[in-house]
Parts: sequence; C-alpha cells; structure tokens
Amino acid sequence: MKRKLDEKDIPAADEKRPTKAPKTAQPTFADLNLDPRLLQAITREKFATPTPVQAQGIPLALSGEDVLARAKTGSGKTLAYLLPILDSILHRKAGIGKAKQTTALILVPTKELATQVTATLKMFTAFCGQDVRYENISKKEDAAVTRARLAENPDIIIGTPSRAVSWLNQDVLKLEALLHLVIDEADLVLSYGYEDDLQSLASALPPGVQKLMMSATLRTELDTLTSLFFPQSTASDGEQTKPTILDLSALEAEAASTSTNLSQYTVRTAEDDKFLLIYTIFKLQLIKGKVIVFVADVDRCYRVKLFLEQFGIRSCVLNSELPVNSRLHAVEEFNKGVFDVIIANDEKEVVGNEGQSGRRKRRERAEKKKMEEVEEVEEVEAVEAVEAVADAEDEGGGKAEHDEKAEEAEKAPAIDADADDDAAEDEVKADTAPKPIEASQKPKRNRKDREFGISRGIDFRHVACVLNFDLPTTAKSYTHRIGRTARAGQPGIALNFYVPKGLYRKHKPTSIPQCEQDEDVLEAIVAEQEAKGAKVETWQFDMAKLEGFRYRFTDALRGVTRIAVREARTRELRQALINSDKLARHFEENPEELRHLRHDGESHAIRMQPHLKHVPEYLLPAGGQKAVARDVGFVGLRKESENGLRKRRAFNKGRGKGKMGVKGRGADPLKSLNAKGRGKK
Repeated sequence: MKRKLDEKDIPAADEKRPTKAPKTAQPTFADLNLDPRLLQAITREKFATPTPVQAQGIPLALSGEDVLARAKTGSGKTLAYLLPILDSILHRKAGIGKAKQTTALILVPTKELATQVTATLKMFTAFCGQDVRYENISKKEDAAVTRARLAENPDIIIGTPSRAVSWLNQDVLKLEALLHLVIDEADLVLSYGYEDDLQSLASALPPGVQKLMMSATLRTELDTLTSLFFPQSTASDGEQTKPTILDLSALEAEAASTSTNLSQYTVRTAEDDKFLLIYTIFKLQLIKGKVIVFVADVDRCYRVKLFLEQFGIRSCVLNSELPVNSRLHAVEEFNKGVFDVIIANDEKEVVGNEGQSGRRKRRERAEKKKMEEVEEVEEVEAVEAVEAVADAEDEGGGKAEHDEKAEEAEKAPAIDADADDDAAEDEVKADTAPKPIEASQKPKRNRKDREFGISRGIDFRHVACVLNFDLPTTAKSYTHRIGRTARAGQPGIALNFYVPKGLYRKHKPTSIPQCEQDEDVLEAIVAEQEAKGAKVETWQFDMAKLEGFRYRFTDALRGVTRIAVREARTRELRQALINSDKLARHFEENPEELRHLRHDGESHAIRMQPHLKHVPEYLLPAGGQKAVARDVGFVGLRKESENGLRKRRAFNKGRGKGKMGVKGRGADPLKSLNAKGRGKK
C-alpha cells in the first residue's frame, strides 16, 4: 500500500507500524575489556554471560574503586573480585616485567573456602603460564614449608585473617607492595571473631590499597568494616574516601519472585518422627539426588548417621572436629558423586551469635575455655569408660562387669557440642607441625577448628535438596543453608522439619533444647522469604501411611544410644587423624588409591540388622510408593538407567551360559543328570 505524500512530496510516517525500541544486548565477558588469556579460560569453563554482581562489580574494580558488594550465595562473587585482580597483575607485568612482589591479599573465614578460592585461581590462570603465582597459607603443612613459599613473594596470598596476622608478625608476609585487599564473606569473618586480626591488618596496610569486600548479607557489619578500613581521612584531592556500596538485594528479590528453581517446604513433626521421616524419604527415594542434612550439633550428626546405617543408607559426617584434610576430601568426593548424603553441622551458623560484638564473643570463649579445662579430665574418663565397655564386649567379659561399666559411662557428662576451639597456642605451629598419631592414642574430641564453616562459601555442586533436620536459630542462617542448592540455574528443594511447642520434650531421648524455638524461628523464616518474593509451602505428607514402618524405626532408634554415639564419634575422629597424618604422603605418591579412602563407611558402633536394609512390599500402602506422598519435585542429577552389561550377565546366567559341564537344559541338576557319565549318551 502506497503512503500519502505531504506538501513537500515526502511520504508520511506509517502510524500503523510504530518503530520498536532496539533491544539492549546482554553484556558479555568480552565487553569487560579483560585480558585475552582470562577470556580464554572463561570460554573453556563455558561461562557465557556475567552474573549481575560480575557485570557491575568488575568495571568498578578495574577502575580502582573500593567496593562493598552484597549478593546472594552462588551469584559468582568469587570471580567478581578474582578477574579484576588477575587482569591488573597481567597488565602490570606486561609493562614492568615479572617482578616478585605480593600485590593481592585475599582473606576468607574458613580453610575450606581458602582451598576453594585457590582452586578457582588455578582454573582461571591456566593460560597465564608463570605470570601469576599464588599461595594458600591456610593449608596444613610444616611451618618451614609455608615460610619458604612466602619467601618467594607470590603475587596473590589466600588465607584466614589469623594466619595472615601470624605470618605478618613474624615479618614473613610482606605487604609493602600490596595493591588489592579482598575480604570474602566479610560478615562471616567478623562473626568468627577476627575483628582484632582485621584491625591489625588494617593498620599494616600501605596507603592506596584497593579494598574489595564481598558478602551475602552485609547490614550490621557495614559500620564495623567502614570504621576499620575507611577511617575519617581525606584523599589527595581533599575529598573523603568512601567505598562504593553495590547492593543487589532488590534485583535478587525481583528475580526470586519470578524464579521457580528453589522449592521450599515445611513438615510439622514430633521429635522422634524426624527419624521416621528421614528414613522413609531416603529408603523410598521420595527425593533423589545429592542431599545435605543440617543438624544441631556434632552428637546429632552421629546419631542420624548411626540410625541411617541400620537401613543400609550410607552417609558422611562433616563437622569441625575432623582434620581439615578429611573435610576437604569429603567435600571433593561429594562433588564427584562418590556418596550422596552429607550430615553436617555448622556451629558458626547454628549457635546464632552472628550479631554479637567481638568483645562479647571473646569473653564468652574465655569462659568456655575455663569450663573446658575443668571438664577435660571428666570427659577423658567418659571416653575411657566407653572403650572399657567395648573391650568387655570383645573379650566376652561377665554381664555384671559389663553392666557396671555401661552404667558408669552413661553417668559420665556429655560433651559440649557447641564448645569453641580457643586453646592458647600458636596458630601456625598448632595447625602445621606434623604430629605422629598412634592408634592407641585418645584424641581430645572437644577441640574444634574455629576456621571451619560448611553453610557459607563452599561450592557444593549439584545438590538436589537441603534438608534441615534441625532448624537453625536465625532466619539469616537459614538463608545461607538453602544457598547450597538451586545454584547456577539448577532446580533444588529445601525441606524443613520443625517441632511445634505442643510436641516439644514428648520424646526425651531425641529431644534437644534448640527445638523449643522452632515455631518462632519458622515464623521469622517465612516472613523473610516472603519479603524476597519466595514462598514456603507445607509438604503434604500423610504420616498415617507410614505406620507400617514404625516398628522398624523404633527398634533402630532404640539401638542408637549415647554410648554408641560417643564410640562412633571417637572412632571416626581417631581414624580421620590417622588417615590425615600417616597416609598423606602415601596418597601424594599414589593418587589413584584415594578412591579407597571413603568417608561414608559404616561405623559398626551398633548391632546391624540386615533385614532393615530392605523394604518389604507388605509395608507399602495401596498404590506403592506413589501413595505415600505427593510428588513435590524431582531433581534428576544422576543417570538412573539400568546397567546394560549387568542385565545381560544376569540373563545369560539364567540361561545357564558360562557354567562348566552344563548342556542343553540349563543349570537344573535334576534335568541335566546323566547316569552314564559326562560326555556319554
């Protein structure tokens, strides 16, 4: 159709076809003007587009600004500060040569996170040759080795604040040429009691250091960080230096309201029914894939593990008592798919002391230390009583003697699972000096690593479900826990057990004080999730259909006594210490044999009942597994198809193939009997 002409014979605009605004192209890593070698590593890792914190934070960091960034767990904060630092180092060395000087210090709250950041550096410096050198000073190694590595002045140093201050005081860590300071999970660093260490580092920093601070929650800690690292001083041009605060919470809330990757459910249950629920969930495969089970304390870890073992459900315990090598290896094996269930407790998140001041927490730790010194002898006697019971059983001692020792062990005081590790010892020597561990040596089980954390920062991969067996004490802790699943666009489930006040203390053997506040904590959790646009639903689980399983569950739960829990706890800790120290060099020389070091093995602390490992058909309600619960979501992260080779072997075995001397009529000896002899007709 021809358009009309105006007075000047120019075609008039077509009103029926309005012009569309050009679409804004989504930024790519190439638009960030990074070094080509970094872009090559990004392409190899198949990262297509930067996340919001990367798209906004990297340009600010490249321009030299100080940044305080707040972004949710799993949003890519690590790359947001690593890529600008690596680009700056590569650009600087291209101009002045490969000078040996430390220009970047990365502080993290836990040893696990330090190892993870080091692995990420290795991944994204694969094409940089020897231009970027980095060292993790939180590794468990001899102090002389760490001193030698720091003497080489690596470009980047990763470690916890206490370890960095320790080497700084020994004049081994040099900060004269420092240009970048990073504090990852800044709020957690403060809640771990590192405020004094951060103050010491802040006073030792040279002028002009760029400060990058990342965290998932950065509210109350903002004033503390500002006062430590951004004092009331003026820049060279007369203006006060202030950091750029990058808060992506509003953008994340908008994305959460439209995203359905994470499904959150709650189950109202009695204290003992928690064990019945977790048994049926795993045994009937109501939720498939990798699962992280969060519990309240260390004893609770082993109680759940021993309970599940009786049904043939293998799991791995992860807590601060275990050596750092064992913890790191357990996380690595979990990510590789060697085992699918981790039972973890994170004291730093569970105790609910995130908002306390550093002075108050130090005072509380000093009081706990005094109590530990008084109770240490009694605890050792309790462990000896437990081992005496085991020895009496092994040697077939008299029943009277066995009962007497068992009663003595039962009366022994329980170990305080929330006690912190505040031993007055040199940080470097205590963690790095090799100490031979004999099999008969009794480890002190109340000593925990204060640089341990599992619900923050660690990159657990392909986690299908986070199961809060015990609710945390704060909504903030809940946010960090569920951040372990539904990462990188994958679906996930957060399942939460809570005990109403009317059912609290109804079953004393499984009761813990933390459950008394479950309803109040759940109310705060629901309110916070709704403010973010997420919805917490009730899981429609018909408990009446599980009555057939109750007699099995009762027998198994009765067998998990306090003595069994203590014995399993002591045995695993002793074995972990032996494996960590004695076999470290062997596995360095024979890395292929690492597959034999399993963390989900059976503890054998209780009597095993083989029939509990199978679920008979008569226990299932009409309709089988589908009738037990509504389908709340399936995360297929593993190949569930049948093994073809195994199927063919079973088929051939049924036909009689591969059996010597059997012909014609299969493997039935009555049908293949030949009275004349083999080979005669």
